[in-house]
Amino acid sequence: MMKTMKHTGKRFILSSFFFIVFLCILASINELRFDSLLEFSKCALSYAPSNSSFGNNLVVKPSSDEIRVLIGILTLPDQYHRRHFLRLIYGTQSPAGVKVDVKFVFCNLTKEDQKVLVALEIMRYDDIMILNCKENMNKGKTYTYFSSLPEMFSTSDGPYPPYHYVLKGDDDAYVRLESLVESLRPLPREDLYYGYVIPCPSMDPFVHYMSGMGYLVSWDIVEWIRDSDIPKNRLEGPEDKIFGDWIREGHRGKNRYNAKWSMYNYPDPPTRCTHELRPDTVSVHLLKTQEKWIKTLQYFNVTQNLKPSKLYHIP
Repeated sequence: MMKTMKHTGKRFILSSFFFIVFLCILASINELRFDSLLEFSKCALSYAPSNSSFGNNLVVKPSSDEIRVLIGILTLPDQYHRRHFLRLIYGTQSPAGVKVDVKFVFCNLTKEDQKVLVALEIMRYDDIMILNCKENMNKGKTYTYFSSLPEMFSTSDGPYPPYHYVLKGDDDAYVRLESLVESLRPLPREDLYYGYVIPCPSMDPFVHYMSGMGYLVSWDIVEWIRDSDIPKNRLEGPEDKIFGDWIREGHRGKNRYNAKWSMYNYPDPPTRCTHELRPDTVSVHLLKTQEKWIKTLQYFNVTQNLKPSKLYHIP
């Protein structure tokens, strides 16, 4: 009887021991599976597409070859409604792999209401540049814009150049950022002069100059404008033509790009500088009315990425 009880006790102890070992092994396996699953989940989240619900929160480190573009839109201090409208236009464009900053550029403020309202805009949007000049169209505003940029943006701890390209634009032009960036990718980043060649029938960028609807230069030309006496001694006159004269007299812009016909004037009324809207457009100029803006935006289907929501219904 006693022997039977001893054998039974030994079997119980052995069974209990092996059962405990089994539980430990099972727990280890489950822990391993959980850790593996956790690591897989982290990996999956890290490489989630940027248009996913959680991917938008990821910070993507820009590559070393990221293109940096500054777009300065020359306008007037009192054009509040135009600036708010253009913020919608440019704020809903997000080309990948590029840094594009859009700034509104005008001369010194002259009214008390401007000092309050423009200051509020700067506090809210931080997208305004106030130049040290008296407001003008063809008496040096363009020179002040370009020549002021190196001091404004060059820093010892930032990238050099702060921008590879600088564009001067008008507030009646619609620049499609993705198309602009794609046209810039294969181009040189030095000694570049880019735009719509004048006169309208011309296709040779070395004969005359780029239209004021919007032209772009590389950063080294911006620094040259600041340092050279050629622009300083010739400030007055049609700004786009005068700018072209600087480039020619200074033997700059050896790399030139004629963006015609991806840049053009709005087709109504038709002239030698216009044609119908087209898909590969970089810029449409002379959008002087709300109707022209709406027709242009409809053509390019700018609201196609509007997300469905219970909060609104837009047929």
